[in-house]
Amino acid sequence: MRRSVLVAMSGGVDSSVSAYLLKEAGYEVVGAMMRFWPDLPPVSLETGAARAWESCCTPDAAYEARRVADLLGIPFYLLDYREVFEEAIIAPFLEDYARGRTPNPCARCNTFVKFGALLKQARRLGLDYVATGHYVRREGEALLRGLDKEKDQSYFLWGTPKEALPHLLFPVGHLTKKEVRQIAQEAGLPTARKPESQNLCFVAGDLKGFLKERLKARPGPLVDVLTGEVVGQHEGASLYTLGQRKGLGLWKTHLERYVVGLDVERNVVYVGPKEAALWEGMEAEGENLLEELPEEVEVQVRYRTPPVRAVVESSSPLCLRFLTPVFAVTPGQSAAFYRGERLLGGAVIRRGLYNLAGLDGALTNVALTLS
Repeated sequence: MRRSVLVAMSGGVDSSVSAYLLKEAGYEVVGAMMRFWPDLPPVSLETGAARAWESCCTPDAAYEARRVADLLGIPFYLLDYREVFEEAIIAPFLEDYARGRTPNPCARCNTFVKFGALLKQARRLGLDYVATGHYVRREGEALLRGLDKEKDQSYFLWGTPKEALPHLLFPVGHLTKKEVRQIAQEAGLPTARKPESQNLCFVAGDLKGFLKERLKARPGPLVDVLTGEVVGQHEGASLYTLGQRKGLGLWKTHLERYVVGLDVERNVVYVGPKEAALWEGMEAEGENLLEELPEEVEVQVRYRTPPVRAVVESSSPLCLRFLTPVFAVTPGQSAAFYRGERLLGGAVIRRGLYNLAGLDGALTNVALTLS
């Protein structure tokens, strides 16, 4: 019996090659793109004029995806997911920033949209699988890091529902990016040389401008966490993230100051030396475990941060102690758990534990002196 698959096509080279490889392998392939963009193009906050679309998943990207589908001779659907995306991704994203957290919308999108709503759509169409262009490998019911270490995207897939795993395909996970582009070139795919988008798909322009508009941010004090001294002014506490150094305006007088805490209710941003942004543990919430956690695991707290070994101290709440201090353990971000190349699951960081500078409770004390 011929197997069938719904390929999530973004108009980029990775998903295009995924569709191509699956068709070459004998699958019945159906392409689909999820529409997230609004009816009107983005507008410049400075001039009020309409701008070109600047992110992935745009009308231009849909055109490219359809061109690839036509070339491959496969059906293509443009699915209206605006309402789902607003409720499942954008609203929680803004709520997290409003609370002083730094969310990971890509991980959430994979969990609730691509491997949630899209998998349901595949079943409605009578298809066996959903495929994406993620650089990750599936072996049975296990997820492994992508072969290309520079492109590995397993970190964003920690929330994948365990029951969905048998129905997911990742055709480019065993390839390097260079090999993917070469396949696209040889197959004559129009996306072969298309550059990668670095923006969030629902943010037109820079993130700070988007947050300023949606959260109505206002200026407030930058406070040195060690002394309680006001050392500068910020643009709005919800616009910053732990570990941030650029954009603070302190380079002349505070060369080694990083964001170490946020109080959005008082609109205060706390800064301190690097050791004040180093943590020896974390408390997590909302965990999704693909496999049972062993006593010792590897934890990755940011996409481009190397994993560190950690000991599981408790399971309720889930607390881990790192064997090496970690910089900027940021509430709202994802923590992915590994054993070697095997993804064991992950969770959302609730807070850092065991601050290297001993400031676990200091932020509250400083805040009280300002009130």
